[in-house]
Amino acid sequence: MVVNQTNGESNGVSPRQPTSKKVFFFDIDNCLYPKSYKIHEHMSELIDNYFQTHLALSKEDATELHQRYYKDYGLAIEGLVRHHQIDPMAYNRLVDDALPLEDIIKPNPKLRKLIEDIDRSKVKLWLFTNAYITHGKRVVSLLGIEDLFEGITYCDYAAEKLLCKPSPAMYAKAMREAGVADVTQCYFVDDSALNATGAKAYGWKAAHLVEAEAKAPAKPAGDYQIQSLEELRDVFPEVFKA
Repeated sequence: MVVNQTNGESNGVSPRQPTSKKVFFFDIDNCLYPKSYKIHEHMSELIDNYFQTHLALSKEDATELHQRYYKDYGLAIEGLVRHHQIDPMAYNRLVDDALPLEDIIKPNPKLRKLIEDIDRSKVKLWLFTNAYITHGKRVVSLLGIEDLFEGITYCDYAAEKLLCKPSPAMYAKAMREAGVADVTQCYFVDDSALNATGAKAYGWKAAHLVEAEAKAPAKPAGDYQIQSLEELRDVFPEVFKA
């Protein structure tokens, strides 16, 4: 996967070139790797540190505001940009890009086999993340699966207005960039209940990944609830090779 950061082009092909294939959108963080890696915890600590340092807050107030922005906007950085005029690219360098991913994430042959078993003659594979492109590409490269995807839709921290899941406009953006016009041809898996709910409401076929150790939502978030990505073979058999 070769993605141009300025215009989203992948492998030299315009992201708006129509496709007749189904498109399977994969979330990245806590989806392509397990929560047991505790990358979210590492990131939360860096975010809290950023809030303390740049907003002159106590640890307790920083954590509270971080969680409030995450709940309100889906991303802590959106609250920072909206209310505090921070430099989002500096934030990315100090938070996402500062994560010690090389010490945590290793190639995953089982995950690679699962994705390779999707019938790419009928299905286009696309990454869909609320992280910035540098983080998303770094994760899939470390997992050893970057070459299996045709492109990535990400939250553009450099944009004048941040756009992220579960905003309906973000799902529309992903479809434009992947070149698919029919919502019924879109498949999606995400560990976030909010994002799975948003995808289902938008008309996509959505699987919500809830690992065995995690707490499931009181109301199912997607069309299916799965405990591992391997279960995608059962809930979406039509996208896999016969």
